[in-house]
Amino acid sequence: MEVMPLNRTLDQELLALMRGASLECLVCGEFVLARGRRLVECPECGMAVSGEQTTESGLQLSSQAG
Repeated sequence: MEVMPLNRTLDQELLALMRGASLECLVCGEFVLARGRRLVECPECGMAVSGEQTTESGLQLSSQAG
């Protein structure tokens, strides 16, 4: 049986982070910390994902190059 690669989109990765299915930072690959139910952030690079509703999309991603 052949192993098939699994490719996920950025939207799928963000949703996995928000529901706790993924613990890996999308920017640096380190473990993320859940800060309440609606905020996930990486202590290493500072990337944060917020589940607050906006007019454009359901998730907000904030990151700053270090």
